[in-house]
Amino acid sequence: MPCTCTTCWESGNVSEPVSLQPDDVLAIGRYYRLQWEEAQQAYVLLYPEGMVELSETAAAVLTRCNGQASLAHIIADLQQQFPDDDIAADVREFLEDAYAHGWVRLTRAG
Repeated sequence: MPCTCTTCWESGNVSEPVSLQPDDVLAIGRYYRLQWEEAQQAYVLLYPEGMVELSETAAAVLTRCNGQASLAHIIADLQQQFPDDDIAADVREFLEDAYAHGWVRLTRAG
């Protein structure tokens, strides 16, 4: 579920919640850059005001948000990497939260 804390909503740091559809194509947000940061030994999201250090799981999801892959494709790709886990709901929830924070943008099919 997207962040609903008052701090985020009052500061304008979070957009309206969205329910992602399987055909939605996801890309890194316009004002963000995803990159490997050697100093942190982790992927980070850089933006004008700072940086977000990503967990391995978050990085695994966001590296697939290339502007060509749909939500369904991202989930299927990750499911192949983690076949013993049912990850679809977690991936969708994370990406909906990432969208609310502006980390990703989407293109709706149709």
